[in-house]
Amino acid sequence: MGSDRPDGGRKLALDPTDTTASTQLIRLVRDAARAAGVAPERIAAVRGTDDATLAGELTRIPLTSLIQLWEAIATARPGPGAGLAVAAAAPLGTLTTWDYLITNGPTLASALRAAQPYHRLVTAAAEGFDLHHDGELTIGYRTSAGDPAVVSVVNEYVLAYYLRRAREATGRALVPVRVTFGRPAPREHRTLIDAFGTAALEFDAPADSITFAAADAAAPLPRADPMLAGLLRSHADLVLASARPLPSPLEAFRIALAAAIEAGDPTLAGVARRLAMSPRSVQRHLAEHDTTWRHEYDSVRYEQAKALLAAGDLTTATIADRLGFTDDRALRKAFRRWSGASMSELRAGSG
Repeated sequence: MGSDRPDGGRKLALDPTDTTASTQLIRLVRDAARAAGVAPERIAAVRGTDDATLAGELTRIPLTSLIQLWEAIATARPGPGAGLAVAAAAPLGTLTTWDYLITNGPTLASALRAAQPYHRLVTAAAEGFDLHHDGELTIGYRTSAGDPAVVSVVNEYVLAYYLRRAREATGRALVPVRVTFGRPAPREHRTLIDAFGTAALEFDAPADSITFAAADAAAPLPRADPMLAGLLRSHADLVLASARPLPSPLEAFRIALAAAIEAGDPTLAGVARRLAMSPRSVQRHLAEHDTTWRHEYDSVRYEQAKALLAAGDLTTATIADRLGFTDDRALRKAFRRWSGASMSELRAGSG
């Protein structure tokens, strides 16, 4: 399927967020999994699905977590309708900036074209969002999920999502010209006919897509606001520039440990509380990464000692106290064990 790109076909530079999804999309699919009857423990086992992690816009969740949630939904609710239920639970604003980008423009086609370079706001670069506007407007989607059953659920949701947004943008109950699915035809697909408002459904198609009539694609949008559209794109640029992938479990542990040391509570129990885990679970995760509490504790204290020494405005006694040593002699001994050099040698070298 061809693609109309306002950037002239230029491939946008990849960065670590390209393999991640937004917290808004993760929350939507997580809640849909709960509604589909997926066991709470299965959802909890998916990394990055807790409320604290999903509270911010700038945290990015691994694409693997999103796929795992879709897999859980496909297992709990096989057949047509599972993806439709997710779209039905996503009113305008659920995906925040992306929702408003694709519904704000002179026409539906122009709004989608202007939004296309920002697709990473909501999901990973590997998840393909295609547009073809040659009279009729066709939106296509290609998920990177491997299981055909999961692919069916994901693409069903995406096509229903774009139909919903098109109706919200135009203020009319648009009916697509056709909807195509890459999967084989199910034995009964009345649910799909009712949801898309048409019997013009094609199965075993080369791609999953939804097509709108030329008149619908080019009709003026009643709430078009050029100034708001510009602000949305500026915000999208800021989000993409500032977004950071969710730290790995080991990185999250090290961040929590460093904070615990700084707060004067460098204990396994204290770090476990910061991670909302039990001490036993923390130790198990460390073992899975071929490390131990003692090794990590030493490593973080060593890094903090080097940073404090480099600052040059603290005595070794003060540094020892901050890092939980009994005195500066114990710190000096530990520092030589860590680095093979004395603290005075390091301080002289940094000066």
